[in-house]
Amino acid sequence: MPAGARIVREELFGPVLAVAGYQDEPQAIRLANDSPYGLAAGVWTSDMNAAHRLTGALHAGTVWVNTCERSPLATPFGGFKQSGSGRDRSPHALDTYCDLKTIWTAYT
Repeated sequence: MPAGARIVREELFGPVLAVAGYQDEPQAIRLANDSPYGLAAGVWTSDMNAAHRLTGALHAGTVWVNTCERSPLATPFGGFKQSGSGRDRSPHALDTYCDLKTIWTAYT
C-alpha cells in the first residue's frame, strides 16, 4: 500500500488494518507520524530498546507496546495534533473544565 494512501493517513475507527512496509526504523517513524492525527499507536517488538526509541519518537497520545487498547481509567487518554482536544479520564481531564488564574497582590 502506498505510504500516502488515504487509509494510511486518516483517523479510522472500526475493525480496519492498514499495512505498509518500511526499510528501517527511521522510515517507520516517518511513516507513522506522517498524518495530521495522533490518537494512538502500537509497537510490536521483542527488543525493548527499540520499544523505548519508538514510543518516544511516535507522535501519539497513547502508545501501546506488545498490546492493544489496554488503558485503565486512571491514565489520561487523548491524542496529539488533530486528534481530539485535551485528555479524557484521570485528573488531567479536569483541566478541560478549569480556567486557572493567578493573582499577585502587593500590600503596602
